[in-house]
Amino acid sequence: MSPPPTPREPDTGFATTQAPTGWGHSTRPLDTRGTAFGSTLLDLPLQAPGGAGAPQAFDACHVGVVLRAVVFVNGVVAVGVMFAARDLASWAALVTVGASVALPGVLLWLMAACLLKRWLSALPVAAQWAAALALGAASGGFGWAIGGSPGLVAGDLGHAPAALLAGAGLAAAVFQWLRMRAKAKLPADTTARLAELQSRIRPHFLFNTLNTALSLVTVDPARAEIVLEDLAELFRVALTDSGESVSLGEEVELAQRYLAIEQIRFGDRLRVQWELDADAGRARVPPLLLQPLVENAVRHGVEPAPDGGVVRVRTRVRMGRALVSITNTVPDTPSRPGNGIALENVRERLRLMHDVAAQLDTRLERDVFRVQLVVPLER
Repeated sequence: MSPPPTPREPDTGFATTQAPTGWGHSTRPLDTRGTAFGSTLLDLPLQAPGGAGAPQAFDACHVGVVLRAVVFVNGVVAVGVMFAARDLASWAALVTVGASVALPGVLLWLMAACLLKRWLSALPVAAQWAAALALGAASGGFGWAIGGSPGLVAGDLGHAPAALLAGAGLAAAVFQWLRMRAKAKLPADTTARLAELQSRIRPHFLFNTLNTALSLVTVDPARAEIVLEDLAELFRVALTDSGESVSLGEEVELAQRYLAIEQIRFGDRLRVQWELDADAGRARVPPLLLQPLVENAVRHGVEPAPDGGVVRVRTRVRMGRALVSITNTVPDTPSRPGNGIALENVRERLRLMHDVAAQLDTRLERDVFRVQLVVPLER
């Protein structure tokens, strides 16, 4: 006969795969107790920008930034050559020549800004402007050197200084936009809206969890201790000033804490499966991102079903991006529809942090509901 479980490892009776030790989470099985903790975590205020994840003025490494900068520069070129064009055909020809000069220049500037962003952002503001203009002039000269035809470059060197000045001027405009974007990473109206969502700590979560722990004190002191430890750790993590972003690995640990509390309520009705890629844990995400998603999975996939359900969390790396998939079985009797606040909250904060480089998709696949996140890996 196998020995009974130790007090620190109560027999939960549900299927779980442990995450790799690189994630840093507890190796004991997940005990849980379910309530509206997702709303509780969302009720805690957002952290002010700062630290390693703080926005930087030269942060040109995002696809959205590149697309907007290229469209802006080519738009300026298209408007500028109107003053030299005689007709529509000559304007189209000049736009083509101008784009062949502008495109290599703007891409070179964006690449240099991305690669040197940490060093350049550490400079004083005046030095940042000087660097941005110098890079712009060099990029303009580079675009002029390779973008035009050989005859144009060789026969019209008198316009080379104009290319340098145009590069510096366009670089100044793009750099000012990047500075404004960094300062407005959390717009005032969005900050106020998210803060309102996070300002109402639902007391019934705390009361229900404490009541559960009290009911276990006499019959299972070890499990009561685990519940209180998980509760304390959740609030410790939620109240810690972790800056604007956290690692995906930290978010997975927080989701595991939440599901560990949920299990006390649902017991073997809640079956959790983890498939975690430690490399995906390097991705940076907004704090308190996964927890409301796993709460939704429990609320809509497990709670309404008499026999419970399965919640599966999977992370993996694909093409330089971290993919997170959260699925739950769909019961025959659907739960009461929610208001979608959690999903909109997650989608908005992903957009603010990663712009178009991040994605959030939801879909129903027969008897399984899936939420999938895609975020870029930290460089």
